Amino acid sequence: MNENEKKKREWVKTAAIVFLAVMLVLTFFSNTIMNYSLPEVATQYVQSGTITAKVRGSGVVESGDPYNVMVTGTRKVSSVAVKTGDTVQPGDVILYLADEESDELKTAQEELEAAKDALQAARDAYDLALLTKGYSEADILAANSNVSATVYRQQLTDAQNAVKPLQAKVDELTQWIADIDAQLEYEGRFDEKLEDANARYTQAQTALQTAQTALDTAKKEEEAAKKKYEQEHSVSENSVSTGNAKGDWNDKAAALKSAQETVKNRQAEFEAAQKAYYTAKESTTDDTYLLDQKALAGVNLYNAQKELTAAQKQVDDLTAMLTNMLDLDTYQRDVSQAQREVNEAQAKVNEELQKSSGATVTADIAGTVTSINVTAGETTSAADPVAVLQPEGAGYSLSFSVTNEQARRLAVGDRADLVNAWRYDDVEVTLSAIRPDKSDPGQKKLLIFNVTGDVVAGQTFNVSVGQQSANFDFIVPNSAVREDNNGKFILIVESRSTPLGNRYRAVRVDVEVLASDDSQSALSSGTLQGYEFVITTSTQPVEAGQLVRLANE
Repeated sequence: MNENEKKKREWVKTAAIVFLAVMLVLTFFSNTIMNYSLPEVATQYVQSGTITAKVRGSGVVESGDPYNVMVTGTRKVSSVAVKTGDTVQPGDVILYLADEESDELKTAQEELEAAKDALQAARDAYDLALLTKGYSEADILAANSNVSATVYRQQLTDAQNAVKPLQAKVDELTQWIADIDAQLEYEGRFDEKLEDANARYTQAQTALQTAQTALDTAKKEEEAAKKKYEQEHSVSENSVSTGNAKGDWNDKAAALKSAQETVKNRQAEFEAAQKAYYTAKESTTDDTYLLDQKALAGVNLYNAQKELTAAQKQVDDLTAMLTNMLDLDTYQRDVSQAQREVNEAQAKVNEELQKSSGATVTADIAGTVTSINVTAGETTSAADPVAVLQPEGAGYSLSFSVTNEQARRLAVGDRADLVNAWRYDDVEVTLSAIRPDKSDPGQKKLLIFNVTGDVVAGQTFNVSVGQQSANFDFIVPNSAVREDNNGKFILIVESRSTPLGNRYRAVRVDVEVLASDDSQSALSSGTLQGYEFVITTSTQPVEAGQLVRLANE
């Protein structure tokens, strides 16, 4: 029993010794263990020095305003008359084209045949309309006259407006007579004398109306005979038909005169009957007044209806003529348009025929040949230039891509320096535009420079552009400069001694960037002294106040 208790106490003692040893080891190595859990940072002293904030790049000189020599359509090249670098004047031959019937000529001929077919179809439709739609000679003359449809539309509107008051007058007189009849229905009969006078009055009125109707008919017949005579007379002054037409006109004129005399006589008889009627009604009851009013209304209604009929006929005639005129005008415009298309197609065929033989491609401007894009035996394309000219007196340009940060240091108008400038005494390069780079518009900008002096397209220039060199007190690597919503800043390392060793903490320092080049930035800050360690890179993201470990410890 004592032996077991002794062994148990030895085990407890051994465990306590091991625990104390482990705790001692952890205490001595805690600093090393914690360091391995912290971000490792690389640092560099803040220092003074010189910065040249220039952007460098190279580009190929191109024509600032290249002139593309184009050939319409596809043609086979017989020979090339110039070479790259040659100077040409307007009219100088650049290419000779082989004689052949081009695809453009074939297409133009097909379009001409189609246009001719369309013209014939339009003419056939016009002729068919003349035969089947019953257009009068007046309709055709109106369609071919210089009077526009607007004039006839206005005449039609005026005629329609004239009908409205006449219709209102007829309606008013009709209602008046209806009202009188309604009142007379309750009245007694007139005495025999008044009835006789009224009968004679009515008879005279009817006779007058009949005479006036005959007069209207005689007028129309006389006008028709006159028109026929004028038509025959315009064709031949001395002919049988002209003589017959003249005789018929004279007969109708005599009949018209007789009808006018008859109306005059019937008018006199009507006035006498009217007077007798008025005399008779003086001895009758008051109903005679109503009959008198009815008779008067009847005469007025007759005249009003006559005027209304004439006015409505004018509306109908103008409506028909305008409709036919517009219809004919549509056919005529179709024919005219088809004829214009035939003329245009024929002109295009003539042009392509002229191009198909003995054709050359000549320079339109004075300049230098910068490229020839075809050779003898090749076929031209309407979409691609056969040659490119540098216009005489036009400038050159070059361009290269830079980062957005580099572009922010520059401004349009900055003068660029050439590498090995001593080789190009009279060459000047100026920044003319800063544009997004199409290959990476979110991250890069394209710098475009104007180039003047003794240069040719195709030369490659290395240039630098930007501010001049300057001395600064605080310079750090570009990787050390950070930025957030509060502005630009750097993180410096501050150390503090502890019983377990040195501890390093990242501290924020707000700064202003005075200048930058491709690798360094000059800073301004109220707290920098010039001996600080600035964090340039880290194995993990680092924030202000966070513990870090140095890369060299």
